[in-house]
Amino acid sequence: MPGAKKRFVIIGGGPGGTSCATHAARLGAEVTLIEKDLIGGAAHLLDCIPSKAMIATGGAMSMMKGAEEMGLAKVDVQLDFDALRDRIVSIEDQLEASVTSLLGSQGVELIEGTGRLTGPNTVVAQPNDESKEPIELEADVIVLSTGSRPRIPDWAPIDGERVLTTRHAYPPPELPQHLIVIGSGVTGVEFVHMFNSFGSEVTLIVSRQQVLPGKDPEVAAALEQSFLDRGVRLFMGARAESIDVNGAEVTVRCDDGRTAVGSHALLAIGSIPNSENLGLDEAGIEHEWGYVTVDHNNRSNVPHIYAAGDLSGKLPLSSVATTQGRKIAQHAMGMHVGPHRHLDYDKAASAIFTDPEIADVGLAEADAFSEGRKIRVTKVPFSVSAKALINNDSRGFVKIVSDPATGVVLGGSIVGRHAAELISVLALAVTAGLTVTDLVESLFVHPALAEVLGEAAE
Repeated sequence: MPGAKKRFVIIGGGPGGTSCATHAARLGAEVTLIEKDLIGGAAHLLDCIPSKAMIATGGAMSMMKGAEEMGLAKVDVQLDFDALRDRIVSIEDQLEASVTSLLGSQGVELIEGTGRLTGPNTVVAQPNDESKEPIELEADVIVLSTGSRPRIPDWAPIDGERVLTTRHAYPPPELPQHLIVIGSGVTGVEFVHMFNSFGSEVTLIVSRQQVLPGKDPEVAAALEQSFLDRGVRLFMGARAESIDVNGAEVTVRCDDGRTAVGSHALLAIGSIPNSENLGLDEAGIEHEWGYVTVDHNNRSNVPHIYAAGDLSGKLPLSSVATTQGRKIAQHAMGMHVGPHRHLDYDKAASAIFTDPEIADVGLAEADAFSEGRKIRVTKVPFSVSAKALINNDSRGFVKIVSDPATGVVLGGSIVGRHAAELISVLALAVTAGLTVTDLVESLFVHPALAEVLGEAAE
């Protein structure tokens, strides 16, 4: 029909789905978004945001406990668990309302329910209200953004009370006296920091020989030392294989014979995609291990069907999902018909909100050496920073990886206060192809932690 709008149907209202919906609507598309739980995404609003809110509360407690070191009278601070829970719910409600309002302002139709492909161009939406009939939708473009959920092995008796997944822990039913964290990836170490700052004893089960497998060993070592200094028990090279609950006691047994006994256990061993019952086979979509196989435009083997967020099998970061959603909308609306910048996952910045914070971007030193690539590595500790001394926190360092021939910044790592903010400078440098000279000649604020970036670039 001449003049007809392109029709988008998006299944999943997380960062990828909502970003795609708003951008497609702005570009003139007719958009329907199907979401069964939370507008904004369960992984985002039930994992990412609450965890950072709890970490912020723990950080405030630590700062107040160190008041004497800042020239203040000693402060006795206690955690109000109910107030913390109310604060998390308030933040979640505000964010969901904000995203819902934005979608409405762009004319996006929302369906509260589940979506399923019944063919390459058809979707059936089943409203959450079971009294309502399924809604059949025809689509020119279909975007799948159904996210993921915590992985639960057969040996883990999850009950939501003593044995928890991440979804049970924001916050948990009660503050653990002794929490056993299984999994030393990003989520696991954030939980260690979080509950340790609240006053819980914490044991971390580390299946490898360093926490944060795959990260810079020097970065991992800095975090391990911080944990040990704070009294965290580390079971290095131990893989959990069973969990027993006996009243108020939880026992985790490892494959090397060691056991950890605590009041609660928490699994943080990855996630699996929400792709079952999505109708991938009915639509002829190729997938592997539940993840949709996509090209550099996030397009599946069916040209008008895309995948965004965790379901795409790319980096499981909200920032990545949001960018994927925008790129999908632009590509599907015909904006990327010529040469354009594709999303480069190797240049995505990431952060870990422990204490100290950790952030990195681009090429890692260890990866460069394993590839036999020549690099220049410079490192400067925050102890040289006046602002770090003013903040009474000079832990950590800035490390920059660059090309020795051209000076182009290839990557970097930051350990220290506000690392998640400071990494943005290096992320811009990596994405834009800036050189270390560009950083050195930048006039940073004084006194500021960012000055260390310039010093590391020299």
